[in-house]
Amino acid sequence: MKNPISVKENARRIMQFDHPEWVMTGLPTWDCSYAGVNQEPLEGPGGHDSPVGTRWRDCWGVGYHKEIDGVMGYPCEHPIEDLSVISSYTPPSPDDPRLYQRIYTRAKEFPHNDAFLSGNHRNTIWERLYRLLGMEAAMIGFMEEPDAIRELIHMIMDFQLGIAKHYSNVGVEVVNMGDDLGTQKGLLFSIDILHEFFVPEYRRLFSFYKERGVFINFHSCGHIEPILEVFMDLGVDILNPLQESANDLVEIRRRTQGRMALMGGVSSDLIVQGPADRIRATVKERIVQLGVDGGYFCGPDQEMPWPEDHYAAFVHAVEEYGTYGRNHDATKPDAE
Repeated sequence: MKNPISVKENARRIMQFDHPEWVMTGLPTWDCSYAGVNQEPLEGPGGHDSPVGTRWRDCWGVGYHKEIDGVMGYPCEHPIEDLSVISSYTPPSPDDPRLYQRIYTRAKEFPHNDAFLSGNHRNTIWERLYRLLGMEAAMIGFMEEPDAIRELIHMIMDFQLGIAKHYSNVGVEVVNMGDDLGTQKGLLFSIDILHEFFVPEYRRLFSFYKERGVFINFHSCGHIEPILEVFMDLGVDILNPLQESANDLVEIRRRTQGRMALMGGVSSDLIVQGPADRIRATVKERIVQLGVDGGYFCGPDQEMPWPEDHYAAFVHAVEEYGTYGRNHDATKPDAE
């Protein structure tokens, strides 16, 4: 009887479609992200866990207001009011020790257990862009001031690449990136805009990591079927959260099979509302649809506060139906 593989090794096999032994709910990671990555202020109160009513600015100068308990703060003040004055705006420096020192501190604390050392590039381009300008100004800018938008996007990516060098210095094995590029029914903007403005800058960061053998976990909510080839061409290893209500999951699996792992696919609304037996049935269905040959982390399609019993039902269902090789497991289409 062979020894069981480690959790980290099983996750690697999922990402590489290399005969994993079980379906997992997520990546095992030890995070060493820079200070401010989650829109928290460098000093003073603010951030995701702050009380309702808290206001603050992040290291980019974007103002936030915490309006709902358990939900991230909403961007409400944008530091660049006019694209004509980009030259007067000073972005944060990736070499500011207040930002990067936490990377090295957390990396030194890494216990080298059964996990990947990871870093984060939250708000990689698009979500940083519209926070700086405001959504309407960013959308208009693509049409009316494209050169200024390119300049600002390049500035954003220069920061991300500076942070990437610190992550590389400590040996990160996985990086998380993300931009919400879709709505419930379509993309936020045309594929032509994505290719013209974003893909060249994405490629700068993605190539940096691909050359170093780092796994890329990319987050994009909404309807993303039209741009699957973009993600795969850039070298995304995992695409999340695979929003069930906005995509044809079977079609996405068909197009990504053997090329890009998927994470998510279970409706967050279902986990909130229940009941437990419906959660279990849906988990079983998703594993059949998306995880027969590996390449799937079974998870919620959004993160939010869950009823404990509903989330426990979800986790137990993944454990029950997601083990490869059992005669009764759900990774076989004819499972009972």
